[in-house]
Amino acid sequence: MNQLVVFVLGSACFGGSLAGMETGTLIFQDDFQRNELQETKDEPGNGWGTNSNSRAKGHKQVDLRDGAMHIFTHAEADHAASVTHPAEFKNGVVQIRFLLEDAADSLGLNFADLQCKEVHAGHLFVAKIGVKDITLQDLKTGNMRLDIREARLAKRALSAEQQAALKGKTKTSSHPLQVGAWHEAKVTIVGETLSLAVDGRPLAELNSAGIAHPTKSLLRLAVPKNAVVDDVKIWRME
Repeated sequence: MNQLVVFVLGSACFGGSLAGMETGTLIFQDDFQRNELQETKDEPGNGWGTNSNSRAKGHKQVDLRDGAMHIFTHAEADHAASVTHPAEFKNGVVQIRFLLEDAADSLGLNFADLQCKEVHAGHLFVAKIGVKDITLQDLKTGNMRLDIREARLAKRALSAEQQAALKGKTKTSSHPLQVGAWHEAKVTIVGETLSLAVDGRPLAELNSAGIAHPTKSLLRLAVPKNAVVDDVKIWRME
């Protein structure tokens, strides 16, 4: 595999917590320069999977067009569109070009481990990018922890311990994006630290225990409405 240099913003931006972590190995890339054989079902190719069969009655929610992957949630879906790819690492970087077509659109880079049974559906943490703001969230020790999620679904009051567990698990920052324009996001995971930069500008960093989960094995692109993505690259640092 090619050895590439990943420039991670260090002490000048985020107090030095990511300083020194500069080298990674490229383990996956996709520029979507291919065509589908048909137009009725999802056919993203190159190892990508979707949740259209289980959550959208089999309706198409992914379209390869003009050298990019267009993702949209079908009107009959009971869940946001999710496009997945294996991405196994402990520490790593994901870089992606994306375009949001409407003010209500967003793109989530959700990291999971399906073997982790203490959380719902393996959810570990997420970096969500909207038109107005971005959100970083530790899901493993927060909202997707099984007992917390079950209490919320049952509309039960959270215990004092559960309320305390949710503190510090989410960070939201305002960052308006131009609708209809291409942007580049870089998500960096080092130990307990999750950071996000958009168009080369560091926007937020979250330090939380769930981010240090030893095996990130799956990348989910979560799209509640619409998003276009291109030039996906994943590096493994460790």
